[in-house]
Amino acid sequence: MNIPDHRKAIDQLDAQLVRLLNERTQHVLAIGELKLKAGEEIYAPHRELAVLDRICKLNRGPITDDSLRAVYREVMSSALSLEKLLTIAYLGPEATFTHQAAIRRFGSSLKYAAQKTIADVFSEVSKSRADYGVVPVENSTEGVVTHTLDMFVESELKIVSQIVLPIQQCLLSNSPRARIKKLYAHPQSLAQCRGWIQNNLPRVEIIETSSNARSAELAAKEKNAAALAGLLAAEKYQLDVLERDIQDNAANATRFLVLGRKCSPPTGRDRTSLMVSMSDKVGALHHALAAFRRCGINLTKIESRPSKRKAWEYFFFIDCDGHAQDKKVAKAMASLEQECSYVKVLGSYPMAE
Repeated sequence: MNIPDHRKAIDQLDAQLVRLLNERTQHVLAIGELKLKAGEEIYAPHRELAVLDRICKLNRGPITDDSLRAVYREVMSSALSLEKLLTIAYLGPEATFTHQAAIRRFGSSLKYAAQKTIADVFSEVSKSRADYGVVPVENSTEGVVTHTLDMFVESELKIVSQIVLPIQQCLLSNSPRARIKKLYAHPQSLAQCRGWIQNNLPRVEIIETSSNARSAELAAKEKNAAALAGLLAAEKYQLDVLERDIQDNAANATRFLVLGRKCSPPTGRDRTSLMVSMSDKVGALHHALAAFRRCGINLTKIESRPSKRKAWEYFFFIDCDGHAQDKKVAKAMASLEQECSYVKVLGSYPMAE
């Protein structure tokens, strides 16, 4: 086949794709109407995961699974926006890694509302001014975001999904690297790139900012200034990407939580997050956690936080494999309630793809 023949074939396939995408969307809209009548949530993380898994199993290339998932993410985002105009609150400002994570999960067709604080994200969802919220909870290099954990003490919101985003820190500037005299950086980004900066920009003045987006905004206004931020910030503030992947740890990633009002049903590949409190006595935590060992359940994380209600009283945040409706997990939780003074399920949700 020559080039005109290939192009003719592409045109014919495009016509079929457009017809089939609209046909698929009609079925999605019909399901959406039935969900709304039944009072169910429009967004279904468990179904989303099943669709993405299925299309990747069908994939024979040459398109990669990651690219195929990105295409389907936008297909599903478009359909969601037609079912109901969903609003996603996230820790802002615009063009931060949290914003990038929200788009990665929900696509570009929905409405996004940047919030000044993590507390504001919780508040927007709690008051139904937003349908879902996205907040950071931990970084693989710098550890947990304690304020997110603290918010769950009083909030009744549930974790309905999680997003694990590889963090690609970049050096952004409209000046040549040799002329950079000032570097704007959020403390987290600075900590993740400290070794690279010491080796490559040892004499620059470092100025800490409130967010990666703010760093990019300031760098865009000044000559001989640069920022540590992501590609989304480079695009928004029209900055050149001088260096990519300058984080000291190549496996640097941040985990984000999607907040909602109802837990997802089991998928077979789930995680459950709990918050517990117990009496301050010898062996209390050991006895409580023994329930997971007896039931053969893997614990993936445990963090302690001061209760802020009484001196030396702590809440423990626990992540484990499985869904709260699974028999093994339910049995472990029943044992946990006998050992602890307080047990709260923060959510059961599909593991990140």
